[in-house]
Amino acid sequence: MNMHEPVTRASVAARDTSDPLGRFRDLFHLPDGLIYLDGNSLGPLPRRTVERMNRILEHEWGRMLIKGWTACEWIDAPARVGSKIARLIGAHADEVICADSTSVNVFKTLSAALALNPDRTVILSTPDNFPTDLYIAQGLIQQLGGRHELRMVDAADIEHHLDESVAVLTLTHVNYKTGRMYDMAHLTRRAHACGALTMWDLAHSAGAVPVDLNGTGVDFAVGCGYKYLNGGPGAPAFLYVARIWQDRFSQPLSGWMGHAAPFAFAPIYEPVPGVGRYLCGTPPILSMSALECGVDILLEADIQHIREKSLALTDLFIQLVETRCAGHGLDLATPREHAVRGSQVSFHHPAGYAIMQALIAADVIGDFRAPDIVRFGFAPLYTRYVDVWDAVERLAQIFETRAWERPEYAQRNKVT
Repeated sequence: MNMHEPVTRASVAARDTSDPLGRFRDLFHLPDGLIYLDGNSLGPLPRRTVERMNRILEHEWGRMLIKGWTACEWIDAPARVGSKIARLIGAHADEVICADSTSVNVFKTLSAALALNPDRTVILSTPDNFPTDLYIAQGLIQQLGGRHELRMVDAADIEHHLDESVAVLTLTHVNYKTGRMYDMAHLTRRAHACGALTMWDLAHSAGAVPVDLNGTGVDFAVGCGYKYLNGGPGAPAFLYVARIWQDRFSQPLSGWMGHAAPFAFAPIYEPVPGVGRYLCGTPPILSMSALECGVDILLEADIQHIREKSLALTDLFIQLVETRCAGHGLDLATPREHAVRGSQVSFHHPAGYAIMQALIAADVIGDFRAPDIVRFGFAPLYTRYVDVWDAVERLAQIFETRAWERPEYAQRNKVT
């Protein structure tokens, strides 16, 4: 788009006609008239997932029954799906396993990191890290007898606190509220320079921004399956363990699927070599199959095209909001600089919750994060440029009519 020309709906829509990712939108179920800007919280349903789920229900589970573990290769699903996710995050195929939830995987990886740095007592993070990561760290410290400390510092002070007391630095690569993205390579180098390990949460990165775990030297990572990977509500998560650490310890959740020979039914645990020891219980085949469909779609796209479109969409959204909604109290929380912006845009507003509820009622789906963040996620595989224009027009109308002041929009739901 020529920035010297006026931005119109027609000029915005024209970008969709030449979009190299445009063909992917038809691969998802998206209700007519709905503008979905919440893929950073829950991705939409891929059409091929419906076909896959019908097949697994009717043919595999329905007809094969327990034979499906071998005949349909269900038993290999955690490693197979993990190896596919590895291609999205710059990892070797044997460094990623699909298992459990992000929270459980945080417990596993933080436990491993502390065991590998036994003379150090500090888990270093920030107070605005995703809460489950902080809660799991607190619970782990209690389990270990209170000898460790969760030290939470402002993002600007992280490097100042990286010293010989830090066992592991744990951060979410893209901040879930603001969309600010850390320099993973730099902070990992700084952590390693003082002898600390790193554990990165990729929940708001995988499938949305380029990630290079091997290239940046990350030790451990976890991530979510139901956001940009489009695996469905509560989809299995994944974890990454660099090859150097895989056989140096046994993770604490030593379930039978992480055993070297699970069907030998031996009474004593012996971990399988490699990242497979991070498995615990029986893999959830139905939800893992749905996740695999979402991952396969992402692997058909070019991550550089995804990143370029993500930045273009978010640039356009910021520009239009600040033009059409000026004077209504929206304060940009997301960095303008491309190098530190993820794939979302957030604004502060004291009436943020009610504004988002009014917007949802107008068929624009974003979400709210306490205390005052209205948050919009941009998934380039299915978000169009014209969606951005139409979403801002509806937001502007809400401000112009003061629709957000209706009392029903102030009623808080359990999920925001």
